[in-house]
Amino acid sequence: MMFTAPASATPVSPSTTLSKATDCAPGTTVRTDKGAVCGTVSDGVASWLGIRYAAPPVGRLRWAPPEPAPAWNSTFPATEKGSNCPQADGLGAGSTNEDCLNLNVRAPANAGAKRLPVMVQIHGGGFRFGTPADGSHLVRSGDVISVEVHYRLGIFGFMAHKDLGRHSGNYAFQDQQAALRWVQKNIAAFGGDPHNVTIYGASAGGSSVCANAVSPTAKGLFQKGIAQSGEYNSLLGTNTSWQPQDCKSELPTAEEAHRTGARFAAAVGCGDAADTAACLRRVPVQTLLDKSGDGMGPDQGTMAPIVDGKTLTMSPAKAFVTGHINKVTLMHGVDRDETQLASANTPADYSRLVQQQYGRYASKVFALYPLDRFPAPAAFIAYRTIAADSNSVCPSLLNHQRMSRYITVYGYQSDNSDAPPASFLDQTKPNGAFHVLLNQFLSPRPGQQFTPNQQAFGAQITAQWTGFARTGDPTVPGAPLWPRFTRQNPDVMALAPAGDSQLTREIARQHHCDFWNKLTPYNH
Repeated sequence: MMFTAPASATPVSPSTTLSKATDCAPGTTVRTDKGAVCGTVSDGVASWLGIRYAAPPVGRLRWAPPEPAPAWNSTFPATEKGSNCPQADGLGAGSTNEDCLNLNVRAPANAGAKRLPVMVQIHGGGFRFGTPADGSHLVRSGDVISVEVHYRLGIFGFMAHKDLGRHSGNYAFQDQQAALRWVQKNIAAFGGDPHNVTIYGASAGGSSVCANAVSPTAKGLFQKGIAQSGEYNSLLGTNTSWQPQDCKSELPTAEEAHRTGARFAAAVGCGDAADTAACLRRVPVQTLLDKSGDGMGPDQGTMAPIVDGKTLTMSPAKAFVTGHINKVTLMHGVDRDETQLASANTPADYSRLVQQQYGRYASKVFALYPLDRFPAPAAFIAYRTIAADSNSVCPSLLNHQRMSRYITVYGYQSDNSDAPPASFLDQTKPNGAFHVLLNQFLSPRPGQQFTPNQQAFGAQITAQWTGFARTGDPTVPGAPLWPRFTRQNPDVMALAPAGDSQLTREIARQHHCDFWNKLTPYNH
């Protein structure tokens, strides 16, 4: 089967194409608002890779809102992945190339003239790492269009300083929104429906869904969102892995971020410059990556969202409380046992880490989670449970409750304890339903093997995710009834393998949410 360009896609004369365009598959030429592109076809999926959606953020555009991409005259052969955005090599996607504002489009090869729902993937990685996954599985299984976005990360995505502008920071979200504007202008030419766009992502991708759901500048750019594992920061900000950034966190103000930016400018030699912004824009990429590091030191700059007053006018959690949310429909949830904190391997570790993480509340935590209530390795499981409950499970349920007062929300919790383990886990330990476990089912690796129980799980969530993208309702053939979450009927879908998913209202009681909610931002 071959992709058939819709009538709105005007082929470009071969005499105007680049020689490399001969690598493209016949019939894949599509005209965008900036020029024609052609792609490849494999296993029933047509792909266009590395399409630039904004100008390279270099020179004066480093730490500036994205500007339109320049037009091109020849057909661009979109046959190779575009560059990852600058990042250390923490997740194997290391890069120093700032010319990275590109996206991929994938469509069923036999799409024909019908307009398909569009799923825009925002990748995770703590806003410091990552690259989008291949969305071909969703395209093949769900008959959708996949768009996969690269956006600025780390110090490049969030640096704020008064000399960079009053609303500096949050360039990552501005990039995501620039990609969504590209979708609005161009996706019809690839067979997609610009009026049926779903954004989705896990971890920082889930946090991005929350941010865009409340961002005034994202209004009207998408209709639906799926926030996966978007609550993951340390509840009390103690000994954490990431700067505050998730769907529950209280984010820094612009003024706080500007002070952080001033310290970072001094650290890279621009503190006394006559033109601080110009000096910062001359600092080499590798120097900026090295000096910003993990972002946890006092002089390492802002590497996560802030309340900048324009892209974000308040923290997402506060917007959920007050109803300052765009009129979108959301699926929202976490994995039951996810944690981003260090592990406890001994009773001494358990005691030390609980006291370190929860301070004056530690005695109450010990009383709620006594070691003798957990099987061996008790210290590991007990602390894993505490971290998940405090950082993810209860804040997620609380955000269901907050958002459902104003928009349609479908809440879930992944209870899949036997998913194939991720590479970042200690595979000798009982990790349970770990952080971002759904990713491997939505974008399985070539040749990846699942047990029959996990095959059923993957088929179910693929149907639910793509069905939601199609209709705004995850109740679809091949999956159980999934009603919306409301105050009167606070049903959460507990996703389990082997077709054993079921609705529950027991999460708050089982996970001690009455206690944890008292410590959660914007809930006192």
